[in-house]
Amino acid sequence: MSRISPYGTWSSPITAAEVAAAGGGPQWLDVVGDEVWWAEARPGEQGRVALVRAVPGGTEDVLPAPWNVRNRLHEYGGRPWTVVEGVVVFTHWADQRVYAVSETGVVPLTPEPAEPQGVRYGDLRAGRPGEVFAVRERAVGPRPADIERELVAIALDGGPERVLAASHHFLTVAKLSPDGRHAAWFGWDHPAMPWDGTELCVAAVAEDGSFGPHRVLAGGADVSVCQVEWETPETLLALLDPDGWWNLHRVGLDGALTNLAPVERELGGPLWKAGSRWFVPLGGGRHAVLTSGRLAVLDEADGSVTSMAEELTAWSSTGFAVFGDGVVGVAGGPVREAAVVEVSLDGAVRDLTPQPELPAAYLPVPEERVFTTADGEAVPVVLYRPANPDFAAPEGELPPLLVHVHGGPTGQYLPMLDLELAYFSSRGIAVAAVNYGGSTGFGRAYRERLREQWGVVDVADCVAVAEALVAAGLADGDRLAVRGGSAGGFTAAASLTTKKTYRAGTVMYPVLDLAGWTGAGGDTHDFESRYLDGLVGPLPATRQRYVERSPLANSASLAGPVLFQQGLEDRICPPEQADRFVAGLAGRGIPYAYQRFPGEQHGFRRAATIVSALEAELSFYGQVLGFETPGVARLELSK
Repeated sequence: MSRISPYGTWSSPITAAEVAAAGGGPQWLDVVGDEVWWAEARPGEQGRVALVRAVPGGTEDVLPAPWNVRNRLHEYGGRPWTVVEGVVVFTHWADQRVYAVSETGVVPLTPEPAEPQGVRYGDLRAGRPGEVFAVRERAVGPRPADIERELVAIALDGGPERVLAASHHFLTVAKLSPDGRHAAWFGWDHPAMPWDGTELCVAAVAEDGSFGPHRVLAGGADVSVCQVEWETPETLLALLDPDGWWNLHRVGLDGALTNLAPVERELGGPLWKAGSRWFVPLGGGRHAVLTSGRLAVLDEADGSVTSMAEELTAWSSTGFAVFGDGVVGVAGGPVREAAVVEVSLDGAVRDLTPQPELPAAYLPVPEERVFTTADGEAVPVVLYRPANPDFAAPEGELPPLLVHVHGGPTGQYLPMLDLELAYFSSRGIAVAAVNYGGSTGFGRAYRERLREQWGVVDVADCVAVAEALVAAGLADGDRLAVRGGSAGGFTAAASLTTKKTYRAGTVMYPVLDLAGWTGAGGDTHDFESRYLDGLVGPLPATRQRYVERSPLANSASLAGPVLFQQGLEDRICPPEQADRFVAGLAGRGIPYAYQRFPGEQHGFRRAATIVSALEAELSFYGQVLGFETPGVARLELSK
């Protein structure tokens, strides 16, 4: 029989330590010969990313500690490993150099930079014989945005690098045509982001391996290319969105463009990490595609896009490849953690990494819902209701609600098993993950609802969802909180400083001072240093808008208690912004706490950090929303 206890007080077998153990997982998957290889984040090893391969009965490390297969390309990282002519080539986080595994051990292929991590490489791919192609970025000045990039060829024998091209400020790796006579890539320039407008380039390759002048085959200021692959020496396959949806196109060297299956579905996504894949050709005019996190097969014969393996609702674009008569990738679902899976073309699913034994009765089943704002806009939501077989709430009590704001803001929350959110829902706290205007997966028009409206549309959509859940009797209107990290941290902070909907909030590694964060002289890195031109408006013409929407400028209007969590090595949202906000809270009588984590970058990767942050967050909600939190240490709040 269930024990009667208030929402939020329920004890649960889903511990913060279990959440931390699941916080890594597979990424950057590919097929090497007849083996499946991938990179694997390990919170228990201080966040190290290992390179592993599947072997009978389990997995095997390709590289021992301390090798950390990760890089800082565009700060979010690009494809960090490949195998070229049987040689394993990878980037190492500590120094950002490229290394190869030889018979005598691990040897560097690129020189040590004059400044630590001053030269970075990513999006590795096999090039001409004896070479690996990559995108190289170099710091050329003291500011975070002082960066130059080139496409380069790195010799496997350690010889000097060759510069291949530098068509744009931002680039993806060059890919050789099957006959080696042409190379293709795409790029973009400030102030565009890759989901705004990119250009697909092609250049002739001379006999000595040098590239000729490039031509632009597709894309443009308002067309985004997010993936390109060679099909034949004369044609390419590319995902681009001239009609408002990322669809798969055939592109000829003469610029001819054919949509292989015109559908109002996103078959691509935002290129946060160079080297991501959303499609792989299967042969015979069929292609496996990822559409808003789900797997489908596109058939050119009838222009159909048919879903398959529908229990897998969250495929990763960093792990997707052809394998045997089907595909292999990194995917999870409503009751499955993300894992390496093989899917045959008849839809059969086979796990290549074991699913952990989880207490299924304590896991919430994500519910996909759509709510309508006051101005008639539909807002998709993934709702997690409280679930715990050992407890029931007193009759008539409604649960507290956390409004979870995804990062980006150009991103998407998929319906999936999320142990971090289950940590709360299994203790009696409902969670609503909102795909507010600006999210991907719903077409360019929905994505551009946020154009020059960041801090307005996202805030309003999240408030509308919270109020709708209260009106539906699914949440306690007096116990609403908002949480988010990165861009989600901005929306959480903006909500708390401009609205009275929420009693409290958790703000993780956020943007808080818009004008201080952006631009050549701002706090952030090059990739996003002009992001706000589209999200807020061009400077200096819209500077007042930056001030009005900055949580730091509006801190005097803070609606309630706040918990800040910040990595001290974060180069995307540096700690100085949170430091300034928190310094202004002292002595104001509003309860707050600030956790600063040494060794963490943007997002938390170390097990100890994940445990500390999650338990502190639960204690925080208990104190400010009025319920006991058994089993976790009490977080000390300042005023």
